[in-house]
Amino acid sequence: MILPIVGYGDPVLRKVGEAITPDYPGLKETIANMYETMYNAYGVGLAAPQVGIAIRLFVIDTTPFSDDEDVSTKEQKELKGFKKTFINAKIVKEEGEEWSFNEGCLSIPDVREDVYRKPTVTIEYCEEDFVMKTEVFDGLIARVIQHEYDHIEGVLFTDKISSLKKRLIQKKLKNITEGKTFQEYRMKFAAAKKGR
Repeated sequence: MILPIVGYGDPVLRKVGEAITPDYPGLKETIANMYETMYNAYGVGLAAPQVGIAIRLFVIDTTPFSDDEDVSTKEQKELKGFKKTFINAKIVKEEGEEWSFNEGCLSIPDVREDVYRKPTVTIEYCEEDFVMKTEVFDGLIARVIQHEYDHIEGVLFTDKISSLKKRLIQKKLKNITEGKTFQEYRMKFAAAKKGR
């Protein structure tokens, strides 16, 4: 089922997600719905807070990035078919020299900014089997993980840009909060809630 994506300004996007257990109600269905929602919106990652659920869960499929000509052939292969569910994730280490990449977010439509992040990340997480694993990722995969991980920590990519850039996009952010934006995918806006 395709879920509405929560827009910038909704308090759920600022909550730190709760860890969950294997008996979390409707977990398999929630994960399936999140993948369907992400694909419908042409995203490469989606975190549970973006569909209004403040838990430590995000899904990723970096396949769309594998067509990028700016990426090495080796990385294109890694990106193609990289599909993973992250439950109760915890980043334990970020390493390397920060690099810039133009990021966007399904909860903040029509806003893209250059964000600096470290290239290598070590993360502890469970997949749907709830077996804890520790893995190291780098490049664009690491970046997508960091972006989605921020969501379960209540952080948005717009928090990582300069105050000047923030001022320049303030009107766009206000419009999103008020629901004055049009997307091809379903969204839910903070202002619509207040009006009830």
